[in-house]
Amino acid sequence: MIAQSPFQTAEWSALDALWLDYLGITPIDPTIAGYQVTILDLFCGAGGSSSGAHSIPGVKVTMAANHWPLAVETHNTNHPETDHDCADLSQVDPRRYPKTDGLWASPECTNHSPAKGRKTHDEASERSRATMWDVCRFAEHHAYKFVIVENVVDVVKWVGYRGWITTMTDLGYDHKVVYLNSMHANQAGLPAPQSRDRVYVVFWRRGDRRPDFEKWTSPRAVCSMHGRIRATQDWKKPTPWGRYRAQYVYRCPGTECDHQVVDPMWLPASYAIDWSLPGTRIGDRKRPLAEKTRRRIEAGIRKHWSPIHLEAAGNTYDAATRGGTYWRAWPVSDPLTTQHTTNSKGVAYLPEMLEPLVMRPYTPRGGDDSGQMSTPVGEELRTLTASSTPGLLVPAGGTWNDDATPVDQVMRTRTTRETEALVIPMRNHNTTKPASDPLDTVAANGNHHGLLVPYYGSAKSAAPATDPMGTLTTVDRYAMVTRHNGEGGWSSTGVDEVLRTITAGGRGGTNQSLTEWQGELPDIDDCLFRMLEPHEIKVGMAFSRSYVLLGKKSDQVKLAGNAVTPPAARDLVGMMVEALTGELVLAA
Repeated sequence: MIAQSPFQTAEWSALDALWLDYLGITPIDPTIAGYQVTILDLFCGAGGSSSGAHSIPGVKVTMAANHWPLAVETHNTNHPETDHDCADLSQVDPRRYPKTDGLWASPECTNHSPAKGRKTHDEASERSRATMWDVCRFAEHHAYKFVIVENVVDVVKWVGYRGWITTMTDLGYDHKVVYLNSMHANQAGLPAPQSRDRVYVVFWRRGDRRPDFEKWTSPRAVCSMHGRIRATQDWKKPTPWGRYRAQYVYRCPGTECDHQVVDPMWLPASYAIDWSLPGTRIGDRKRPLAEKTRRRIEAGIRKHWSPIHLEAAGNTYDAATRGGTYWRAWPVSDPLTTQHTTNSKGVAYLPEMLEPLVMRPYTPRGGDDSGQMSTPVGEELRTLTASSTPGLLVPAGGTWNDDATPVDQVMRTRTTRETEALVIPMRNHNTTKPASDPLDTVAANGNHHGLLVPYYGSAKSAAPATDPMGTLTTVDRYAMVTRHNGEGGWSSTGVDEVLRTITAGGRGGTNQSLTEWQGELPDIDDCLFRMLEPHEIKVGMAFSRSYVLLGKKSDQVKLAGNAVTPPAARDLVGMMVEALTGELVLAA
């Protein structure tokens, strides 16, 4: 059991309230009266799906089952009101469990996921994929009013998928396939601070009220013309399938802005990082970091000039191993990347980046120059506008996953492997200075910042222009190229990178501008580095800070990485309860 720490105090409740207010979310009060709706949670894991379901008034998970004893014990510790069964569900007779209104099922996904590598066809792997058919067995016997099946998006490519859908159709169900990234599950509460793409196949009895998918799966976003909106999913190819950004984007439903692309609001990776935990100076480590990890840290710090999260183990296939410009390191202003079943994520930052900052955690696409930026708390706040409000007092640092990322960005998807670490450059005589107004750069959205690039001498680092600059010296000169789109979307490119496409439009008759100044780079040996702890990974999966994960550290990481993110379960179960009862669970 994790001991109480500053990471779990009442201060975080106040922080959550500020985030809810900033994102414009009115959370559902789980204590209010509601229709009694019962659910069976199959393959329940540590309890992410049950936690999300219990967020909806009137919902009760009456039974939860899993084959891993530690997962069942963890679920029982946090959900003592639920009955539990530890069993191989493929061998369980559906009559063993009581009838419920709904079924949530999360069949094994490792043998569908590309994270495991090349698919195998041994007996164990085939048995794992066959757990999808357990859903049909239970649905046939209990005739549930609704069924929600969660898995990796690649399950749709499974050779047995069409037959599986046909079987559920023959059992009397209509269905819709929902592709949802957990960082966008912001309908009835905060989303997960992690980018985690999953597919949810939602079934309801043929002839019953169709769930309002448009209401419950359209994330909150901001359009430069229409302000706060509910964004619509737009697929790049005719056949819907895949992951956010790679296969689909979100657009404003309004016509006046020509349905401009928007980024749904997110929680940054920094939300899940315990800043009270120090790292170890890289140069003082007894066991030196791998050269590729050092290169990844250096590239992330140079590119973002802010705290980063990176992949320090596991899948680290990037420029450090094959060349190119892609580094598995991101600013902590991005969400975490997908969490797996082992620890692979680390965090790195400069000590001065840990100073409390007033941060604008979200910048709408096409926002003005009062968008995302960081300001020392001792300085005066910038002017507040209707579409841009001040962020939270957060330390700018930390990370998880493959590439270095600022802490104010969403985490990558969490898996059961811990793969990220923390790095803190400790430069002597380094002073932190906020980017002055003439150097402020507004990117097209919160994920794309102006980059400060030293292009003389040996320095080649890039940093978000909204972050404090490194010490200015007479040695190296920093520069960035900013593209000004006519619709208000700006983006920046280091002078050592290929320029974006130059168009005929632009603000003031220009499309590109160059900003330069002088500075120096940190010594990577002076950075502090550490891997993420299980309690940070847990929050990265959107479990509450008080949620208890049992077992040793590796077990806790596996429990978290295998789980369903509670926000996704909360929103989808809320949608089904609303359809089933006819009672309004969430205002339109």
